[in-house]
Amino acid sequence: MSAAKIAAKEPAVQTLETGTYYWCSCGLSKNQPFCDGSHEGSDFKPVAFEITETKQVALCQCKRTATPPFCDGKHKDP
Repeated sequence: MSAAKIAAKEPAVQTLETGTYYWCSCGLSKNQPFCDGSHEGSDFKPVAFEITETKQVALCQCKRTATPPFCDGKHKDP
C-alpha cells in the first residue's frame, strides 16, 4: 500500500449535522476532507463515521492521524 497524499497541513474545522459521513483516507478527493470516490483502484477505503448531534469537529487532512477521521496534531510533526 502506498502512502496517502497530504491534502493539507491543517485540519478541516467544520460544524457537522447529525448523519453519516465518509472521510477521505487517500488524500485524492476533490471534496476534502470527504470521500468522492477518487480512491477507486487503490488499496484505500473511505472511513465512515457517525455524528449523533450537531457539533464542531477537526477532520484530518494530512492523512497521518492515529485517530481517523479526527485530527490528532500529527500534521505538526516534521
